[in-house]
Amino acid sequence: MQPPSPTRPIFLGDDRTGRIQIGGGLPLDHPLSKGLTQATIPAPVSVQTMTAGYTHDIDKCVAEIHKLTAAGADIVRVAVPEKKDTEALPEILAQTTVPIVADVHFHFKRALESIEAGVHKIRLNPGNITDRKQVEEVIDACKEKNIPIRVGVNEGSIIERKDKQSRAKELGAIFSENKHGYMLAIMIAKLEEYLDIFYERDFYDIAISAKSMDATLVIDAYTEISKRFPHPLHLGVTHAGPKETGCIRSVVALGTLLANGIGDTIRISYANDPIYEVEDGLELLYTLGKRERKGAELIACPTCGRIQVDLFTLVQEVNDKLNEDITVPMKVAVMGCVVNGPGEAEGADIAVFAGDRKGIIYVQGEKVATIPESDILDRLLAECKDFQSKVLSGEAKLGEKKVDIVPPDPEGELGSGWEKMASQRMGHTELTINKS
Repeated sequence: MQPPSPTRPIFLGDDRTGRIQIGGGLPLDHPLSKGLTQATIPAPVSVQTMTAGYTHDIDKCVAEIHKLTAAGADIVRVAVPEKKDTEALPEILAQTTVPIVADVHFHFKRALESIEAGVHKIRLNPGNITDRKQVEEVIDACKEKNIPIRVGVNEGSIIERKDKQSRAKELGAIFSENKHGYMLAIMIAKLEEYLDIFYERDFYDIAISAKSMDATLVIDAYTEISKRFPHPLHLGVTHAGPKETGCIRSVVALGTLLANGIGDTIRISYANDPIYEVEDGLELLYTLGKRERKGAELIACPTCGRIQVDLFTLVQEVNDKLNEDITVPMKVAVMGCVVNGPGEAEGADIAVFAGDRKGIIYVQGEKVATIPESDILDRLLAECKDFQSKVLSGEAKLGEKKVDIVPPDPEGELGSGWEKMASQRMGHTELTINKS
């Protein structure tokens, strides 16, 4: 796992929403640290998502933002394609408690209206606004209000201009051995073109995105961009598809980059309810150790022929209950048999492993109950709540005791017993020999 790449930090939010830092760690003597008054360390990677409804439908937009905030979103983006959308922003901003980003594409006035309304960040694609003076007007307005801008060179929206073809050709030679060489050349050339506009306006509070539907291109693009531009990177795979396939496509790309220290804020994009984007984005960061986990971490058996309880229903029910009732980041293991269960549960604070329609529950190394399958859910949840109370009161510490489980006689304590099983085998052998 590589440490985060140093970038010039950006800040968004206000006293009401709280302020979020994205990126950080760039030395103060770096040319792009101009205007910064104190050194920063890289901030935890933040999770973004975007509302699915119309922004001008204020009540529904606010309700959706509240739902996404409750799920753990750090930043929420809203589309503002029309003036009625920007007119709704003041009321939306007054009712929400998370930094809001205005998504602007083709009309610079939507950006100016969003800035005036008080949004916390602008998502801008300079290539979609053909008049440079209009782009400069947006930059100046953001500079006056200390509002950062995300610059996108996403595969689906970059525009190659003829006067930049020579630079693209030069970059193409650099990336000639890469299967994405042509697209990488265009992206880098475009970023250079866009960033020149911002630098000429003495504006440096910038985040960069370079999304694609191709996970391997995303990896290559952000890797190259990270080497060249020390601005925070917003990671994502665009047009990722439904959750079932989009989660794999996104996690492959984003997980690879984050593990290599690349990326400061992420959005996992699905053609689905955006709440799943938040949940899966957070889980990715928890898994990589990029964020401190909130709530329980559930460990469970995979499919196998040894399972003797309805494990999959149990795991889903346990997961739902833990999400509702547990806020402490305890490890909870739900194992369906006594073969791998004991070993795989050793790192858990609380564990249950089962066989022959029964379960044994351990709490930090201590066996506390052997119960029938029908009681596992309620008893396990009760033990989790009790342990949470002890952690919060200081009576117990997470991970303080390793769950050192001695496997029981799998056919004895939970079934017919090893001796009986052995005698049956012996009897069968003797019978076979006699018959022969």
